[in-house]
Amino acid sequence: MTTTAKEAREAFGERLRNLRKDAGLTGRQLSELAGWHSSKVSRIEYGKQTPTDADLRAWCTHARADEHLPDLIANLRNVEASYLEWRRMRLPHRQKQSVAAEAKTNLMRWYEPVVVPGLLQTPPYAEAILRMVLDFYDEPESDIESSLGARLERQQVLYRGNHRFYFILGEQVLHTRVATADVMLEQLDRLLTAMSLPRVVLGILPTKADYRTPVNNFIMFDSRMVQVETISAELTITQPSEIALYGKAFHRLKDQAVHGQDARAMIAEAMADLRGD
Repeated sequence: MTTTAKEAREAFGERLRNLRKDAGLTGRQLSELAGWHSSKVSRIEYGKQTPTDADLRAWCTHARADEHLPDLIANLRNVEASYLEWRRMRLPHRQKQSVAAEAKTNLMRWYEPVVVPGLLQTPPYAEAILRMVLDFYDEPESDIESSLGARLERQQVLYRGNHRFYFILGEQVLHTRVATADVMLEQLDRLLTAMSLPRVVLGILPTKADYRTPVNNFIMFDSRMVQVETISAELTITQPSEIALYGKAFHRLKDQAVHGQDARAMIAEAMADLRGD
């Protein structure tokens, strides 16, 4: 188990401990009420034992905290599975997982501050990104062809079904140099084309926008799941209260982003800068 996963179990146990204390119960009293071994409450609260759904129901019943049960069950699902190290994820397999998740999503909301999101990448841009990723994690470049194929397959979701997409890109995305100037020009032109797709909305957050929300890159799949990429791992968030925070963040970013002709003008300006280099 990673340190982060261990910390997540301990944090979950602390949350349960607080509910117990708020109800005025000792650990022994809760164990007696639930018919458990006397040490079970302590093991759960210190992250030594993972509770079952039934355990959580009993905990909430005796702590008079039934309103917390749905969120706790979602949190429990998240504790063991939410943190997946990049070294344990082969890139082709990861791309295929993305295809499945995106295919069953009606509204995808994607914020990316630095590089173009995978669904909007041209093949040369995507290949340059994947080569950098494989190099950074010391993975063999033999994975590049299958990884690239899987990434481009993902893009078919833009044209099939009734899916809707809302992308917010940081202005830095237009200037982060990936490969050559020609690759960047083709990629920026691709963004202009994507803006004309009927189910795609694309906004750009200006560099000089006020700081209004603590945020990094994230993808929202309807209101059921959020994915966040860190340097060492990908986090999958399913807890309703946390998803609501990402929804709030996206709403603020959307309000600050420019759209339509203003966004097109920013992209055109970035393309002119590339031609001038």
